[in-house]
Amino acid sequence: MANNSIESYVQLFQITVYIPTFVLGLLFNVMALWFAFCKIRKLTESTIYLVSLIILDTLLLFTLPFKIISYGSGNKWKWEFCSFLESLYFVNMYGSILISACICVDRYIAIRHPFLAMSLRSTKKAVMVCSIICLGVWAGASFTYQFHEDTNSTCFHGFSNKTWETPIVLVILESAFLGSLITMIFCTAQIIICLKRIRKPDDPLTNTSKSVKVIVANLVTFVICFTPFHVVLLLHYLVKKEVIMRNFQEIIRSSVQMSLCWANLNCCLDAICYYFVFKEFSKSPPQESERTTKSI
Repeated sequence: MANNSIESYVQLFQITVYIPTFVLGLLFNVMALWFAFCKIRKLTESTIYLVSLIILDTLLLFTLPFKIISYGSGNKWKWEFCSFLESLYFVNMYGSILISACICVDRYIAIRHPFLAMSLRSTKKAVMVCSIICLGVWAGASFTYQFHEDTNSTCFHGFSNKTWETPIVLVILESAFLGSLITMIFCTAQIIICLKRIRKPDDPLTNTSKSVKVIVANLVTFVICFTPFHVVLLLHYLVKKEVIMRNFQEIIRSSVQMSLCWANLNCCLDAICYYFVFKEFSKSPPQESERTTKSI
């Protein structure tokens, strides 16, 4: 009875969060893509990374309706379809995490090391980095095919014991997140310090307050959205390995689903942020646009 009550609460939480995330996220991602392709005058490294992030977030959004249906409904799909949905979900989630870190590194190089940026940054290199990340996470998606022991499983939860036998999946996921988080914190701090130094009082051309707000908002969104899931995922692994008492298994299992749901808010929040960035960027005169693109 208690388990049914927890599952009902988790399902309600998912519906409450996923529906506005899906609707608003899809709306703002599509509008951001429209501005990027139709209104931006010049294709830059920053634009390539941002468009790649938006595309990954949009693809992830299309899995959310299936995720809502699968939980607590007893809905079982064929193994191939289930594995495809899980691959699409996790590939785009971790692709977004890694490209978010790349965006931060690209900003850091452009602002903190402008002379070095001339040799390190180019649109071709940006496309190459995004392609490598996408190919890498798709290759890693092979892990999703061992998530379920039978071929008629409920998607997105109830993963097989084989998944937890070795820590390699956990290590890869946690390393991708922690590496991206540390990188983003370092780069963001350095960027803000640099922008504060170049700012001159009463000179609108050196006013960097909007850029700082965008950069800080990106980092805060990343931390708030992705940290709970990776903490709970580690706890879930420790329960499976009986390091933590199994009395907490049901609570932690439900927390995994809720924290995953919370993590997907990133798709919506990033889209809203970058939509307004692209909108302002498209309205700027060429000189201001060139300066803005280095800071976004």
